[in-house]
Amino acid sequence: MSGLQNPFRPTFGRTPPELIDRNDTLEEFEYGLRIRSGVLGLLSIITGARGVGKTVMLNEAQGLAQEQGWAVISETSTAGFLARIADSALLIDEELGDGPPPRKILAFSAAGFGVTTQLPRERQVEFRNLGAKLLHRLDENGTGLLITLDEIQDADRSELLQLAAVIQHWVRDGLPISFVCAGLPAAISDILNEGVATFLRRADKIDLHSVEVRDVRDSYARQFSAAGIRFPDGFLEEAAEASFGYPFLIQLIGYFLWKEAERGGGAVDRESADKAVAAALKRNIRMVVGPAISKASDRDMDYLRAMSRDNGPSSTAAVAQRMKASLQLAANYRARLIEAGLIEPAGRGEVRYSIPGLREHLRNGERLG
Repeated sequence: MSGLQNPFRPTFGRTPPELIDRNDTLEEFEYGLRIRSGVLGLLSIITGARGVGKTVMLNEAQGLAQEQGWAVISETSTAGFLARIADSALLIDEELGDGPPPRKILAFSAAGFGVTTQLPRERQVEFRNLGAKLLHRLDENGTGLLITLDEIQDADRSELLQLAAVIQHWVRDGLPISFVCAGLPAAISDILNEGVATFLRRADKIDLHSVEVRDVRDSYARQFSAAGIRFPDGFLEEAAEASFGYPFLIQLIGYFLWKEAERGGGAVDRESADKAVAAALKRNIRMVVGPAISKASDRDMDYLRAMSRDNGPSSTAAVAQRMKASLQLAANYRARLIEAGLIEPAGRGEVRYSIPGLREHLRNGERLG
């Protein structure tokens, strides 16, 4: 393995060396890019727990669009994302042809989707018309525009409403526009139920789950074997099981195993292999679990701790009893934790943790290490 670089990328949003069990995830989207308008896949919502690969899928969508010559605007749902999207659209439009000097869009007005520009300041650019002009230009060139929006659960509802309304008009006009967003499942469900963006209910919903452990094992075997790295018999099966099929943890474990292989010249003994997995699980607590529960209230934490007594899904009635809380009060904590992406429904009257390692973290007294 001399000279080979560690291929594993345990960083949020970075595309891993292998997209395990994700090859067909954006099939409808890729097909829609070729048709360019009025196709289901061009409007997609990617959901899933933290660390399951939502941002990676947005990156993949952007790459597919760029391969087909589409313009791409990529944003995260922090305050002012709508103005930044409009600003990017304006700059793309300027780059496509001759026109007045670039105008920096400073802010949106709530009425009429107007934006204030710097040159001249008094000029109001109507976002819908601005985008339509750009889309017509792209259409003439046989391409289109992809807008991606990450962490949609954090989006200001008024900004999202304005963006959704404009995109809906472009879709109705048959323009080559695609919108792909990503966020936590419960939050996206709430957004759709609020009617913030009615037409998004017809979007292609892509629900990302953990991948099969056997696929993780096979992926590890391919990557480590190609580098000439050797492990004790049966160990890669154990490493795959330790990942729970959770994409971020898959990368963490692979990263630390590769580091141990570099120290051992390509051979990893049992002690070193176990050390690598333990280091990955500890880092997962610090990078994922700890930040995820940092804003949970004391009673929310009581709910999570009550769940930790089970080895699998927890009965909501049993959790309420352990908390010494009424079913109605416990249901409020349950709803908040689902919205926060910490737990998820697991069948009638049951819930489970959404993040691998959370149960173990709580059982160990919540030490971050």
